[in-house]
Amino acid sequence: MSAPASRHPANEHFDRSQHGHLVIVGGHEDRENSKDILSRFVQLCGGTQGTIAVITAASRVPDVMWERYDTVFREIGVREVVRVDLPDRATANDPGLAARVRQCDGIWMTGGDQKRLLAMIGGTLLDEAMHGALKESGACIGGTSAGASAMCGHMLADGKADLLPEKGSVSLGAGLGFVQRVVIDQHFSERHRLARLLTIVAQNPYLLGIGIDEDTALVVERGVGIEVIGAGSVTVVDGRAMISNVADIPAGGTPQLIDVRLHLLPTGSSFALPGEINHPHQLPPDATRDTPAPLTDFIRTVTKRNPLS
Repeated sequence: MSAPASRHPANEHFDRSQHGHLVIVGGHEDRENSKDILSRFVQLCGGTQGTIAVITAASRVPDVMWERYDTVFREIGVREVVRVDLPDRATANDPGLAARVRQCDGIWMTGGDQKRLLAMIGGTLLDEAMHGALKESGACIGGTSAGASAMCGHMLADGKADLLPEKGSVSLGAGLGFVQRVVIDQHFSERHRLARLLTIVAQNPYLLGIGIDEDTALVVERGVGIEVIGAGSVTVVDGRAMISNVADIPAGGTPQLIDVRLHLLPTGSSFALPGEINHPHQLPPDATRDTPAPLTDFIRTVTKRNPLS
């Protein structure tokens, strides 16, 4: 079965190597019907002629995950889907495997446990190859659920806050660092995770909080802009100007949070940095040219072309 026609026409003057994309999915993306998110991911990988690697290391049932995504990508029409089988961390340091992944047009990380994923690939040759593919070749990196949370430099590692923000209830760890100065939560509306995201931002106001609903993706075109696709919304929490007593209350307490800024970006939202929309890009044709000023710094942060380190 082939994917439906996209509303994102190909740009014949577009040079993928100058950009690179992230497709950050809140989990439970549609894999049976229109497959909008996965079809967009394939398009950003260069189309069905591209090679897509699937990393299942976050999952305790990697065979099931591999079969699931191998099937759906082939239904969309992708001719070459490569399994990145990682029985242990040593395999992630195999030069041959890293070189193979480095040449792929797209890299997809499945759901599972982001701590497990980072324990397996963080700081390895495979990690380095993924950064090279994104930043030097313009590959598209996608991740769903745990694979989404792992994309940022500061990764949500553990914990919950059910009804209200709760000091000390959520911990962060080192992520893969494809995007910096943000923390990403997934299954956001469905699992009522606003209190958890506010907990993180309260204790780490330097970070912008991003909550992504299920079957929803934040698509990032490096250096250019963002779009939201799928069925839900993306919530952005900005606490950089907030007034809080979080440093003075005991662990387990609920902090005062005054002047916290919240942005809600439903599906179909698309914004470009000033001036970038006039250059070759792969944002929708109707991408907003006049990005609201309060949103500009967020877009600048998530689209920043961080150098290869």
